[in-house]
Amino acid sequence: MANTGKTTPPAERASFKSPFVYLMAVILAMVLTTPFLQDYLHIRILLDVFYTAISLSALYVVSQSKLLVKLAAVFAVPMIFSLWAAYFFTGEHIVSIGRVCGIVFFMLAIYHCGQFILGSPQVTRDVIIAAVVIYLLMALLWSNAYAILAFYQPGSFVYQEGLARDSRQFFLYYSFVTLTTLGYGDITPLTEKAKSLTILEAVIGQVYLVVVLAWLVGMHVSRKSK
Repeated sequence: MANTGKTTPPAERASFKSPFVYLMAVILAMVLTTPFLQDYLHIRILLDVFYTAISLSALYVVSQSKLLVKLAAVFAVPMIFSLWAAYFFTGEHIVSIGRVCGIVFFMLAIYHCGQFILGSPQVTRDVIIAAVVIYLLMALLWSNAYAILAFYQPGSFVYQEGLARDSRQFFLYYSFVTLTTLGYGDITPLTEKAKSLTILEAVIGQVYLVVVLAWLVGMHVSRKSK
């Protein structure tokens, strides 16, 4: 008897094995589960595990480009090293170097995802997921920028006591709030540099949403009209 149930096309089934899916899942898992697990696990170790997993997943994404993956690995290795070296060596400068490398590494990952979207002939599930991944990576990138600024210029931000147990968790929250222009007001940039970075992230976040949405809709309509 013929099977009347719907089957998932091979292209759609393959997208679940896409590196973009893994990277998006790890980032969302960190954002969603960390607040609930921090009462049972040390927040620093928990975030280090997640950031390591994110770095490896992003490397997996970039590995589709043989040329770019070598450059990305140059920055990913010191980024991961700085996370775990902090348990054995004192000094915040190691962490800061790792965050600088993290900014460059996430920029390379964003570039690769952007190239994938622009090079796709049609709007697929992978294209949409890649667009979401870029948005999430931008939040990670800016969180590192805020952390570096706060380290070298203390007092750049004022916030409520007990808002976060780890600076990465704190600045990741602030980055997402700024990127989405929610602006709850529980964290305030005080210095001109902090205000400038905050404005730049907010503008980039909104422009990205407008441009990408217009691009995806336009590409989908163009494909349908052919």
